[in-house]
Amino acid sequence: SEQAVAVANRFGLELSRCFIHREAHRQGLKAEKVRQADLGRLDSWEGIQGLASENGGPRSAPFTLILEIDAWNIRERDDWGRTAKARQEALSRGQPTPSKWHWVYVGTVFRLDHRGQTAGERALISQRAYACTRLGIGELMRQVHREAIACGLGKARDVLVIADGAVWIWNAVQARFPEARCRLDLYHADEHLWAVANELYGKGTPEARQWVEPVLKLLRQDDAQAVIRSLEDIETTVGSKLQKKIRTQVNYFEDHKNHLNYREILRARQAVEKGTATHTQKIKANEPLGSGAIESICRQYQCRFKRTGQFWSNAGDEALLCLETFWRNHRWHDLFPHAKPSSLANN
Repeated sequence: SEQAVAVANRFGLELSRCFIHREAHRQGLKAEKVRQADLGRLDSWEGIQGLASENGGPRSAPFTLILEIDAWNIRERDDWGRTAKARQEALSRGQPTPSKWHWVYVGTVFRLDHRGQTAGERALISQRAYACTRLGIGELMRQVHREAIACGLGKARDVLVIADGAVWIWNAVQARFPEARCRLDLYHADEHLWAVANELYGKGTPEARQWVEPVLKLLRQDDAQAVIRSLEDIETTVGSKLQKKIRTQVNYFEDHKNHLNYREILRARQAVEKGTATHTQKIKANEPLGSGAIESICRQYQCRFKRTGQFWSNAGDEALLCLETFWRNHRWHDLFPHAKPSSLANN
């Protein structure tokens, strides 16, 4: 709010921080009501059809719709002023102690043909939609579903979901998008294998690299069973403490053995580099292997909501998260009709 005061002063407006804070909260609560009414359209076939037709646009070639989902922590004023007492009470009753940190759930939706590269070969997404909430996984998935429809879910050739290994993500995806292809973020999978290598041989040692490199190749060949066997083989040669850690990684790859689909993408990229790629391979080569898009979005939200010494209330953070997401989705005119771009106003 102090930055908004400075901007207002440049335009000759004398506004206080308290006024801006109250007004932002008021508009955020309004945005929540608009969002809730909009999500209510998902509860009827007519509503879904109406939403899809609003964003239909001209017919286009078949495309892949990509969803990425993640979460980050926000700090709230739980039991403000009595945290220590509440913690002692919980401990005496054998209950979980209260925490100041809570999950914010985030998703993004975009078409594969809207993904390209900068001149420096950095991934760039020209159009995408956002979903963000503190109200739980179910609420996030409703928002993601709404944005998927707006991005052309009904016309998509297929849906690809990319995320890290969090179980809640895959359960939520299965419930809302049961036909979607699912891909575990390759770089998260690599980290799990490197964690085993570092535990066995020491971080950054030649022995760690010597053990992990063949297993990383198996991972890129989509050979989940061979990766699991490599972990199980080493599990039998170590002490009980390390066995427990390795067993955790075995279970991780067991849970995601159907999500390790990297080989086709990597081969397509090799064909593109050699100049021998077919049209299908050129499309496949553009599929992301990791969930960098959603991690970047999480970081952007955190730059506003996770500053040093910053606390929120549940009512305050959700209102501003909602307002921020309307802005990111270019739907400001849904809150302020006078802000509608002329191109939309003429439709």
